[in-house]
Amino acid sequence: MFKIYPNTRESLRLKASGIFHKYSVPRWMLFTHDITAVFITFLLAYLLRFNLVIQDTTWNEVIVHGLITLAVYTVSMIGFRSYSGLIRHTTLTDVTLVFAAASSATIVLLILILAEDAFNTSRLYRIPMSVVLIHYFLITVYLFVMRLSVKLLFRFTTSSMKINVRKVLIYGAGEMGFVVKRVLMSDPRGDFYVAGFIDDNRMLQGKKINGIQTFGPDILSSPFITKHNIKTLILAIRNFPPVRKGDVIRIAIDNNLEILETPAIEKWLHGHLELKQLQKVKLEDLLGREPIRLDMELIRKGLSKKNILVTGAAGSIGSEIVRQLSRFAVQRIILVNQAETPSFHLENELKRSFSHVKFKIHLADITNSDKMERIFQQYHPDIVFHAAAYKHVPLMEDNPHEALRVNVGGTRTLVELSVKYGVRKFVMISSDKSVNPTNIMGASKRLCEMMIQTKSMMNGISTQFVITRFGNVLGSNGSVIPLFKKQIEEGVPVTVTHPEITRYFMTIPEACQLVLEAGFIGKGGEIFVFDMGKPVKIEDLAKNMIRLSGLEPDRDIKIEYTGLRPGEKLYEEILSCNEEMSSTQHEKIKIAKVEKTDYRKEVLKAIIALKDIYDMSEQQIIELFEELVPEYKLSKENSNGHFLNKISIEEKVG
Repeated sequence: MFKIYPNTRESLRLKASGIFHKYSVPRWMLFTHDITAVFITFLLAYLLRFNLVIQDTTWNEVIVHGLITLAVYTVSMIGFRSYSGLIRHTTLTDVTLVFAAASSATIVLLILILAEDAFNTSRLYRIPMSVVLIHYFLITVYLFVMRLSVKLLFRFTTSSMKINVRKVLIYGAGEMGFVVKRVLMSDPRGDFYVAGFIDDNRMLQGKKINGIQTFGPDILSSPFITKHNIKTLILAIRNFPPVRKGDVIRIAIDNNLEILETPAIEKWLHGHLELKQLQKVKLEDLLGREPIRLDMELIRKGLSKKNILVTGAAGSIGSEIVRQLSRFAVQRIILVNQAETPSFHLENELKRSFSHVKFKIHLADITNSDKMERIFQQYHPDIVFHAAAYKHVPLMEDNPHEALRVNVGGTRTLVELSVKYGVRKFVMISSDKSVNPTNIMGASKRLCEMMIQTKSMMNGISTQFVITRFGNVLGSNGSVIPLFKKQIEEGVPVTVTHPEITRYFMTIPEACQLVLEAGFIGKGGEIFVFDMGKPVKIEDLAKNMIRLSGLEPDRDIKIEYTGLRPGEKLYEEILSCNEEMSSTQHEKIKIAKVEKTDYRKEVLKAIIALKDIYDMSEQQIIELFEELVPEYKLSKENSNGHFLNKISIEEKVG
């Protein structure tokens, strides 16, 4: 007998579990059950009131009184939506709604009884007060017991060990964590089992919430995760400090956990969280950056009622600058971009999300001086954000003519037109590759910086020229992030050029916010350098992306090293050997202290070369860059194409 019992118990569990997985009682059915229970318990209340013998009344009266009670309870239950919760996950909130609905209905019935007594209405409609009170006790107890019984039965079925269950930890034992737990447990597939909550609040640690243990963050360790076979960590905290969030994600990745996060409450469907809305954490969360605090008043004053021109407006940086600008009361935004399809998509986004902003898109090549002059002549922009450029290092190594024509020639056109049409401020987006450049792209950007510095030093120039210099942005077109993502999706090896290669990274919004503030801090002639945090090893980046995809590096997806490409550095820099940094009013924005050098001869030579650019060979273009940008030739000679010296930011801060 006792030997059979465990098998019988497990068999019952499996049968009940199958029912719970197959069926979920819809709300209308629960509502029908509840109002039916109201009527039946009312009849039982009558029988109890008269000791199971009805002598002083008729069944006609009982039925009428029951229908009146049913009508009042129906309205009350609909009003409080006491039937809306999932029975198997009944909570204190659900029980409270049932209590509130029953209590409200009883109060209404008692008021009706008093009113009928006062107006001496027909006995047919006068319900005995004692019956109402007995019924209130019966229906309240029944609805409570029924819901709790179903919940206990569900716990009984889910307490058994399932083969394919996914054990999860929920980081956050607050209101959001509880909501996530309910959503997981209500999944009809039954794939999830909540093994515990994690919370930084010591007051919650060691306690049980709805029967589930709450732990401290120290359980995110290999022994605990292995012992309990944890597969997934779900972040369920509203305002998770970015640095702390980044630390937790890194620990989870190191322990091979799948990491999901809960979207902001305002993004929940119709105010309710659904399982499909749980999303994988973003790669930028690993950076753990605190939100950038902007001087909104400075930017607002600078942009108010201004005509603003953005080149490269449909690119990764340009389009985000446009989005940031749309938050302010600008007069008009003129978007210049050469590529048709990205411009089309940007236009649709602006119409959909920023319909309050006046904007005009122009398909134009910034090297076409006639076209660009027509745009300047038509709009007379007050501010220019110059983000258009060819930026891919390998392509520019193979196409040095285009680096000179577009990056240098396009910048020269915009600079001259800005001076001619009285642009107040010109902000150029440069690159950390312009520092001690070892490639054509970096050399072209450095030559652009020299051109702008020279123009800002000339007498009679009212335009304030500002240069912003930063490194890679996460997810920009053509960066390693989309490439790695595509390789992971296709299941092919992820290609990294060198195991020691590092890069500085920022998110696109971060970079563009700093561009805006730097633009209005600047008075003209400065090169602003952004604090990009610590450099990131590309190998680590690749491994983290693989793990965030739920795969294991070297087991599911291999990493292949392809060797440094021509002109590629192992370590990027943000300052040259001859530059130092000084602080600004913004902690993340520094000024590169550079000698005020007049590069008029170099700029003039570049302009002359632009006129006969295609009469020159590729080698002649490269030699021209070496002549005009001395750091380019020196860096190539010292590094043989691969710059290895690493310069710390802290050492350069003056």
